[in-house]
Amino acid sequence: MEAIGMALIANAAHPLRTQQVARAAVRALYDEMCLYPKPGLVSKTDNGSHDDMQAATFIKSLFSLRHYFAAIYEAGARNADFAELTRLGLAAEATMLRATSGVNTHRGAIFNLGLLCAALGKADVADEPADLAQIVVDSWGADIKLADSKDRSSSHGNLVCRKYAVGGARGEAAAGFPHVFKIGLPTLTAIRLADGSVGAARCQSFFAIMAALEDTNLLHRAGVEGLHYARTSAISFLAEGGVFAANWLQRAKQIHHAFVARRLSPGGSADLLAATLFIAAVTERAVGA
Repeated sequence: MEAIGMALIANAAHPLRTQQVARAAVRALYDEMCLYPKPGLVSKTDNGSHDDMQAATFIKSLFSLRHYFAAIYEAGARNADFAELTRLGLAAEATMLRATSGVNTHRGAIFNLGLLCAALGKADVADEPADLAQIVVDSWGADIKLADSKDRSSSHGNLVCRKYAVGGARGEAAAGFPHVFKIGLPTLTAIRLADGSVGAARCQSFFAIMAALEDTNLLHRAGVEGLHYARTSAISFLAEGGVFAANWLQRAKQIHHAFVARRLSPGGSADLLAATLFIAAVTERAVGA
């Protein structure tokens, strides 16, 4: 897929632009899933640490979300409030679960990519360059924090956030996606500009995000020890040269197999990598096709 420019459309979301953005979101999820090695996570090569999902499950899921990304982009262009975005997201979750026979493949991505699509819609109709991170914070940040403070549900994410006092997906969004805009994107761009391959750039970006993120998926599956092991592994990989080390691919595969042995799955990092790939595409960052 060609990288999508930031051509701005006045007054309303243009149908062609809407479809471009939706395709970019779906493609970002597909590219994230295909990336290998990606420690502990599903790819076309293997199922990582998961017994209940495989590449085909993810493909069914991301295909089911194509209309959602178009709808939430258009909602952002209409300056929709957070309540409307939430309704769209919940409907998308139900669609995803039907497509996957109940397997949660993309709940985090529905939230993250949905907000970023909405922010892009709002930016496009403004007819001027815009800071997407700041749009999320200014438009919906307060509502995200309020929803988080009121939500006492027993979902895995909420239980982990309360137990370990971490922000999770909502905290990341309310802060303007710092792991995307301050870590993922700069890393992705720097590796490509240094003549790294597309795959190497994505792998380095993933490890950089994982090294910094308090990933609630890791906390849920393996507690503080599992999170520490995963982040330490990522930090060591980067400190040893990352994808510029001669044996980087072998090293990344070793880390992947070690994660699988420990049943570690940094799904939050994967969600933010997908968000990084999406933003890179819609802003024409140097990440390749």
